[in-house]
Order: sequence, then structure tokens, then C-alpha cells
Amino acid sequence: MGDEALIARLDELAPAEGPNSVDVWAGLTIHRFCGPAILRRAEFDSLSVGFIAQATGAVAYVVTAEGSNIDLQITAASLEHPVFYSALHIDPQLVRSISSSMYPLSVAGERADPSDAPALSTLDDELMDAVIGFLASLSSSCDRRVLAPLRMSEMVYRLLQREQRTRLLRLSSDELLRNPIAAALSHIADHLAEPLSASALAVHVHMSPSAFSRAFREATGRPPYQYIKDRRLDRARDLLDDRTFGVAAVAGAVGYSSVSHFIKEFHRRFGSTPGEYAETSAQLFHSSSTSRQEHRHSVSVQRLTSIDRNHHHD
Repeated sequence: MGDEALIARLDELAPAEGPNSVDVWAGLTIHRFCGPAILRRAEFDSLSVGFIAQATGAVAYVVTAEGSNIDLQITAASLEHPVFYSALHIDPQLVRSISSSMYPLSVAGERADPSDAPALSTLDDELMDAVIGFLASLSSSCDRRVLAPLRMSEMVYRLLQREQRTRLLRLSSDELLRNPIAAALSHIADHLAEPLSASALAVHVHMSPSAFSRAFREATGRPPYQYIKDRRLDRARDLLDDRTFGVAAVAGAVGYSSVSHFIKEFHRRFGSTPGEYAETSAQLFHSSSTSRQEHRHSVSVQRLTSIDRNHHHD
């Protein structure tokens, strides 16, 4: 059972009553409750997802951030059946990046009221598997370096497919706005189809152009113009992988008014023209689909052959 595996992981990582910091992963705290308690809203200080689990099988999750108007009341905890609350910090820029890939032509930072989503949601099997996989990846240093970031991305991806999606998008957007460079990155992600410049971004985040360019380079390792170009071309590649849009439409969707300039920049970055890349991507997709179909047919034939042989022996 998935909930039993989750409880086992939490019990291992949080042996003591009260909050247990997980030293191997900054931003993960697991509370072990052995009696009634209340988690106050003041205890939520950053964008996080909280997983609530008890050995009796009750498993739920909640998305919180600084100032979240939520009090969590723990009522059925005991020494024999403790309740675990694991608070895992989520990088709001990771939410922005994944949501932009999932919905490349939509506004990632939806402004719908997050209170429209229920405070608590049930942890289904698919999301639970992602959580268990993340916790399991903390067991070795190599897994933490390689697997844990992938599991974290998987969790965010699954959360963005569920009813807490609006809350997660809104709270991550609000947190990004409290950091000027993060706010600039968020603005770039949401407005790739529009003209973007370092001076306009500096005005947007209320900084001088020189201070903004210096801080931007320190944060990203690239000057603003290079970062913007890289993001546009990365988004273009995602759209071409989607196999829905033509080259001209993709160029416009990522802010290129000149298709020929877009083709030149794409070729310089990826070593092929957008048309060549799209054709190769389509061939790979078709080859993969054909392989899966042939595998299914092969399995069906083998099963039928086995049945026929059994019938013949009868």
C-alpha cells in the first residue's frame, strides 16, 4: 500500500515528537504529532507543500506560503498512531518553469483567487508515488544529487495537474514578486511574445538599469539580453516538439518579428533549422509510436499462440 510506504518513510525521517529538520535536504521539515495540536498560519514562512499522513490511512496535502490564511488542526494523533506533517519548500521559479512548459501559450501566473481551491486535498496514488519517490531519493548522496531534483520536479508537475493548481500558481507568483530579479524572470516567462529589454525590465522592478543588469548577471550568470534570447529559443523548441504550430507561428509566439532572423538564431543555438528540428522530432515520435504498437501486437500474437497450443493439447 502506498500510504504504508509513505508512513514508513516519514517515521524513519522523523523519529522524535515535534519538528524534525531533515539535514540532507534543506527546506524539508517533518512534524511528528503524538497528541492534539494546531499548526498556525504564522508557521508558514515560504511557498511549500504540506503532506499530512497517519497510519490509519488518512492522507492529504495542502499548498501554503507566507501569510497563508490556514490553521491546521491535528485532532486524532496519539503515541500509537502519530500524525505526520511534512512541509517541503518549493522554489517558485521551478513552478513557473514547469507550468510554462505544460501550458506554453498560457499565462503561467493565473490570478484566480486561490481560496477557490479547497484548503486540503486528498493525496491520490499518482501523487503519493511521486512523494514516496522523492523521500526515497534522500537516502544516498548520489541519489540526492541526481534523483531528488527530478522527483521534486515530478511532484510540482503532478500538483499542477490537480485541484491545488490555482493556489500553487498564485502563491508562487506572489512570492516571485517579492524578489526583484525573480519578478523579472517571471515577467520574461509570461511575456516572451512581446518586446523585452533590460531597461524596460529595470523599470518594471523599480531598479536603475545599471543596478538591474549587474544583479541580473549575478543571479543568472548571463546578461538580460542573452537570457531572454535563450528562453525564447527554449520555448520555441518546446512548441516545435508539440507538433501543433508551424515555424512562422512559433517565431511570433516567442517574440521574433522576423522569421528569417528566428531561423538563423535557432540554427546557431541548436545546430539545425526549426523546420529540420520539427521534422526530426516528428520522425522520432512516429518511430516511438510504431515501436509501441508493434510491441503490443507481438504480445497479443504470443498470447494467442499460447492459448492455441493449450487448446491443441486438450
